[in-house]
Order: sequence, then structure tokens, then C-alpha cells
Amino acid sequence: MRIPVFTVDAFTNQPFSGNPAAVCLLENDLDEDLHQKIATEMNLSETAFIRKLHPGDDFTKSSHFGLRWFTPANEVPLCGHATLAASAVLFHVQKNTNSVLTFVTLSGELKARQGEDHIVLDLPLYLTYPQVLQEVEELIKAAVGDMIVQDLRYSPDTKKLLVRLSDAYDRSVLEGLQVSAQRFLSAEKTGKVKGLILTLRGNSSGKHKGHDFYSRYFAPWHGILEDPVTGSAHAVLSSYWSEQLGKKEMLAFQCSRRGGELKISLRNDGRVDIAGQIAIVLKGHLTF
Repeated sequence: MRIPVFTVDAFTNQPFSGNPAAVCLLENDLDEDLHQKIATEMNLSETAFIRKLHPGDDFTKSSHFGLRWFTPANEVPLCGHATLAASAVLFHVQKNTNSVLTFVTLSGELKARQGEDHIVLDLPLYLTYPQVLQEVEELIKAAVGDMIVQDLRYSPDTKKLLVRLSDAYDRSVLEGLQVSAQRFLSAEKTGKVKGLILTLRGNSSGKHKGHDFYSRYFAPWHGILEDPVTGSAHAVLSSYWSEQLGKKEMLAFQCSRRGGELKISLRNDGRVDIAGQIAIVLKGHLTF
């Protein structure tokens, strides 16, 4: 079997930064167990599989496709950066002629459209609710030690815990935090939390001005200690910071080692547009 495969760095226009995803184009259905085997082999935070919905579909001309995402450990219900990467392969490599692509996924239909120099993803917007500290105290201590936590929220739809650090801290504090996957896994075994978001209000002055908020994202429960740039986490962060800042248009930066920037626009239909740039760094074939 021979499957076209690409590596795309998402939420950046620079190769070797942003968040890398593998993208596989499936001409035919794949045996179920091979999805996971390929994702484990690629060993990136996500591998996306684009499939045709009907036998006569064409990667260049069709506008609707199936899309699934796998980490090296398991399938996930939503992945923003791998959707951006999949869209980039269809728009830029396959030269798909449609201005909007629709993906049928475990999170419903997701749309991607060509912007001027970005690809814009139409994603679900996930609300967060106040979280009692006592229930997650051990996990927070494992993540931030004795740092001051200003707010604590939980997103039941995504099982993500949002921890907002005090406005007294700046971006360098968030970037400097050292974390341990093992401590996270020991602290949270209930299954309630599958992703931990650390976030901080942006700084309107200084060298990093212009970003409304910063974040880092950890998901050792899915086999990923830290994800470089996370669209699905921003589907949670967008609702929180829009409420906090009173803004519907925001610019966010995820402070991982690779780093990445996301343009956010809350829609009137209860969803969110998240836009990013891409860099395609590898084209090849899986053969087996």
C-alpha cells in the first residue's frame, strides 16, 4: 500500500516552528487498526486522515471530506492544528478549487476557508464553568506550585481545565515553568481532566504587546506532555477571554518552545473562527 503523507507546521509561516501535524490522503478506506499504527509511527502530536466520502470524490474538486485525528496513543474528537494542516494540503498541494472545505468529524461538520494569507477554521466554541479548587488542587500544585491562581474554570464538553495565573505575572513566567508529565498523571486519575490549559492575560505594553492572552497546553492523558499550538484549547480559551476582556476579535500566542500565533474571531452563531498560517515541510509516501 502507498499513501501520500505530508508534514505541515501549523499556526506559523516559518518551518520548524508552530505545531507539526502529519496528514495522510486516503484514496481508499484503511483498515481500522492502521490509523493508530500510522499515527504511532509518525510520532507527532496529531496525524490527520482525510478520506473521500463517496467513491467519485476528488481531492482537487470535491468540497466535503471525512477527517479523523490520532495522537500516538489514541483517537481524539477535535484537533485544530491538524485540521489547519489538512486544509493546507488540500488547498496548497492538491490545489483544491473550492474556497470553503467541509470536514465531517467526530465534532460534527467543521469548515475551513482560504483567507488572504491565513486559513480560517470554523470551530465549536466551548463554554467554561467555575471549578472548585479542592477537587483539582493536587493537579494545580503539580502544574504551577505555589504560584497565584486568579481564576479556575472547567470545560465539561472537552474535559479541559483552564487555570488562569495572576495578572501580576508576565509571559516570561509562563514560558519558564517546568512541568512533569508523571506528576500530572499521578495527580489526576479520575478521568475528569484530559487537558490542562495555563493562561495569562496579555500585556498591552513592553516588547510583546499586541497579544490579548497567552497560554500553554498539556495533555499527558493523551500521550502528549505539551502541545506546541492547540486549536481545540483555543476553542475553550476564546469563550473565556472574550467574556473577561469584552472583545470578540483577539490575537493569542501559545508560549511553547516552538510557539504559535492564532487570530480569533467569535461569530454570532455560537462558534469561533480561528485563523493561522502554515508551512509545509515534508512530502512523501508511506509504503507498507
